[in-house]
This record gives sequence, structure tokens and C-alpha cells, in this order.
Amino acid sequence: MDILQKCADYTLHRELRQADIYPYYRSISSPQDPMVTIDGQKVVMLGSNNYLGLTSHPAVKEASAAAVLRYGTGCAGSRLLNGTLDIHVELEERLAEFMQTEAVLTFSTGFQVNLGVLSCLMGRQDVAFLDNMDHASIIDGVRLGFGKSLKYRHNDMSDLEGKLARTDDDKGKLIVVDGVFSMEGDIAKLPEIAKLKRTYGARLFVDDAHGVGVMGESGRGTGEHFGIEDEVDLVMGTFSKSLATVGGFIASSTEVVDFIRHNARSGIFSAAMPPGTAAAAIKAIEIIRAEPERRSQLWESTCYMKGELEGLGFDTGHSESPVIPIAVGEDITVFSMAKRLQEEGVFVNPIVTPAVPPGQGMIRTSYMATHRREHLDQALTAIAKVGREFDVI
Repeated sequence: MDILQKCADYTLHRELRQADIYPYYRSISSPQDPMVTIDGQKVVMLGSNNYLGLTSHPAVKEASAAAVLRYGTGCAGSRLLNGTLDIHVELEERLAEFMQTEAVLTFSTGFQVNLGVLSCLMGRQDVAFLDNMDHASIIDGVRLGFGKSLKYRHNDMSDLEGKLARTDDDKGKLIVVDGVFSMEGDIAKLPEIAKLKRTYGARLFVDDAHGVGVMGESGRGTGEHFGIEDEVDLVMGTFSKSLATVGGFIASSTEVVDFIRHNARSGIFSAAMPPGTAAAAIKAIEIIRAEPERRSQLWESTCYMKGELEGLGFDTGHSESPVIPIAVGEDITVFSMAKRLQEEGVFVNPIVTPAVPPGQGMIRTSYMATHRREHLDQALTAIAKVGREFDVI
């Protein structure tokens, strides 16, 4: 048996290219702004996680450039050994202050946070309880640990409670959940989860990649949104959404963060994030605190689009965030719609199996504080036209 035979047998990408509806790895030749350029065409960007529009903020770019001039382009080593710069320490202190937590540890990517943290926390006597729509990095992180995982139906608290109740008390229990679910745009039922956590002696880990900067009065995420930050034992966040760059962090008690600092393999054995990245995140935090109107504008656009899309007859599910899905159905229809929308001047993300169950494919749209009403109306006109072409409305 040739281990590489599976590569030859995999044909989906070739079939989509032959049908001229391959939707991935599209080359963008402009910043992640409300309008982007693809193959010379200007299109409305409804596929970015740049929620607060900070990736093009002049102050963020200047801070990153200044850090590169001072420190160079990289750290040439892991944080554990030679790769810790004073700017990394400053970023972690700023994040701890912003998140109102004792300590923060940063990683080079958000994916690495979940890989490293969950794998080092999950011992042989531990059980992780995962929402079945949790992000792939959560699933992979738990798999790398030595514990057991149990999945419960999406946002189904009865199912979660049943699995908690059937787990022996001598097991360590960790509930791991997305704060904002990245495909559906709905929010975890954190108050109910927190109650179950107390009842069954569990701990709670919230992946707030799509919540930090967006949810809550100050932008601290879904815990702040529900007023239960004290109930959340660990908060994971990323810099690749609201914080304008790439990287991630874990926020918790000093004791927990110190354990992770010395045991999370994805941090210990990976190069530290570049100094320009750290500087960009620091400046983004400053802007988030100084300009709350960005979050207000984001939510104004979000509410407008959800209302307009539903008014046109689209099914947007249970979205409660700037991620608004449009239910479509079969994968091939999703691919075809994404292609037509780009032709009509709108960039969207096609979401198909295995990210969603078979037959439940969707068009994922997401919004930025920097979208203007004319951008949104232009997109709505195209979405309505294409939706009618494919009998989605």
C-alpha cells in the first residue's frame, strides 16, 4: 500500500477547478478593507474577520514597522529559550489588564493556543466536554492530550448535563466551548454552562477568538457579554480577528498560566511571534479601549444586514454576532453561489461539509466596523440577485 495513494484518489479540488467554481486560495492584492481587489476587480469584502477594521489602521501599521526597525523581523527561537523580547512581556501585561485576569501567555498563532493548552491540561484521568460545533483546533488539542473527550449536541444543555452526570466524580472535567461559533455566528449559552460547571465540579474553557473585541461593553468577550467573567477559568483569544495581526493568547490565573508556560509543547517548541506582530497587537488593544465607537458601528452594520437579509427571505439561522450565515443546502450549490457572488462584486466564504453537516452548506458573511452603508447595500443587491438565481429565496 502506497501511503501517498490517498493524494491521487482525492479529486474534489480538481473537479471544482474543472467546473470553474473552485472557491479557495483566492489571491487578494489589497489590504483587508471593506473593498478588496481580486484579479483587478474591486469587490465588497464580506469574508474577513477584521471586525474592527484595524488591520489597515495607520497607528497599527506604524507601531509594527517601528518594532521591526528596532528588533528585526523575527526572534530566531522559542519563548522558553532565546525568543522572549520585552515587547512580548509588555503585550502580555497589556492583555492581562485588558482582560481583567491575573496572567496571560501569548502564542504565535491562535491554533497553537488550543493545541498547546488543551493537550497539556488533559491528563489520563480527565474528560473534555465539547460542543459538536467547536473549532477544529479545540478538537485537535484535546486529541493530543491523554484524556477522553465527549461531544454534546450544539448548544444543547440537556445533552451536556447528561454527559456530565454520567462522568465519575474522580475524573477531571473541562467544558470547552466557542464563545461565538465561527461558522453559525451564534453564541454559547455560557450562563447555563456555568451553572452546570458548578453543579458537576467542572472547569470552563472559552475559545473567544470571535468574541474578544466584539462582545461585551468593553470588548472582553462573551463572558463580559453575559456578566459571568468570574465563572470562566480560561479564556482563549486570537490576534487575527479584532486585534489586527496574527497570534493568540490564553488568559487565566497566574498558577494556571505558569503551568501552561512550562508544559504547552506548541509554545515551548515554536518560534516566538515576530516583534512587529506583538507591537501591532499592543496598538490594537489601545485603539479598542480608546475608540468604543468602532464596536458600536460594527453592531449597527451587523443588525442592519441581518434584518435586510431576513427581510429578503434568507435563512440566517440563530446568528447573534457579526458572523451571519446564509443557509443554502448542497455543497455544489454553495460553491456555485460563491463564484457568482464574486462575479457580481461580493467576496463571501463557502462553508461545506465537514465544517457543517451534509446538505446544510452555507454562505458565511462577516462584517467590519469600517463597512459603510453603500458597501452593504451594494452587497445586498448582489446577494438578492444570486439568491433568486439559485432559488435560495
